[in-house]
Amino acid sequence: MALPGRGAESMSLFTSSYVEAASTLAVIASSNEPLLFLAGDLSIIAASASFCRTFQIDPASVPRRQLSELGAGEWGMPQLTSLLKATASGSAEIAAYEIDLVRQGREPRHLIVNARKLDYGDNDQVRLLLAVSDVTFARAEAQQKDDLIREKAIHLQEVQHRVANSLQIIASVLMQTARNVQSEEARGHLQDAHHRVMSIAAVQRHLAVSSLHHVELRPYFVQLCESLAASMIPDPNVLSIEVTVDDSVVDANKSVSLGLIATELVINALKHAFPGHAPGKIVVDYHSDGPDWSLSVTDNGIGMPTGTHEAEAGLGTGIVEALAKHLRAIVQVVDSDPGTAITISYDEGVRRTPAV
Repeated sequence: MALPGRGAESMSLFTSSYVEAASTLAVIASSNEPLLFLAGDLSIIAASASFCRTFQIDPASVPRRQLSELGAGEWGMPQLTSLLKATASGSAEIAAYEIDLVRQGREPRHLIVNARKLDYGDNDQVRLLLAVSDVTFARAEAQQKDDLIREKAIHLQEVQHRVANSLQIIASVLMQTARNVQSEEARGHLQDAHHRVMSIAAVQRHLAVSSLHHVELRPYFVQLCESLAASMIPDPNVLSIEVTVDDSVVDANKSVSLGLIATELVINALKHAFPGHAPGKIVVDYHSDGPDWSLSVTDNGIGMPTGTHEAEAGLGTGIVEALAKHLRAIVQVVDSDPGTAITISYDEGVRRTPAV
């Protein structure tokens, strides 16, 4: 039997290309997606019924027309034409290209276009498959959702500003009352309440200008400690608060708990570590490693009282313990000689019940 010649090979290629093209036409005809089957010169071979229905085009007017002649000519976009010609030459492929379809008397449509060159083994018969997705409504819904989220964020920030302002008014009333009372003990309690309210107001102000979901801890602690220093330290040249915090970012709820813990520990150090306005320094430190973190407040004051002078646990201690338990953290108190170091830490590997 003689081997087939060049004519037989050409016939075989022609038959194969014809079968594949016919298969493509069948796929387009049965597709529920907007599809166009194009020749290399961008003339339309076939369009899916979904394409004609979506873009209000008469199916009978589609075959053998140029893409730029489709409808009222709105598909003749120079940039799309250029990309399709590059795809036909094999030098490009259109992937998720976004266009706006503008038609006279109709609302613009936002479309995503994908196109690829089909290889039938015949370089003289270039074919392109163009898929079009109308994402107008999806984008409009997403924009509406973003607008609502933005509006809620603005309202929340307004509420936080008002809360902070109200807290400052309360703090001013407490301080005014403290000046007028005769009892030293009552005055001390009112001053403590004033400092706590002022620290919470500082927390609220920082949250009002931060992201709704995440808070950078370094500026947060700096602002908090500056507020405490301004209200409790008469001479910053004698006694100071230093903040050494890494680049940690936490969620808003956790930042509030950490801020309140730091507030209580700093207030406690300012009240007890430096009697008679003795000189010294308080260091607020925070660092994290993955899920593990550690917050410490260290002073170089007189240290922890012992024996008969040992201090009883007060309101501040109870607040710190409760917040640490909420964070599933461990509280450690160490005599740092000189001064005291109190550390609240969380270790993902340990996951222990908080203990003091």
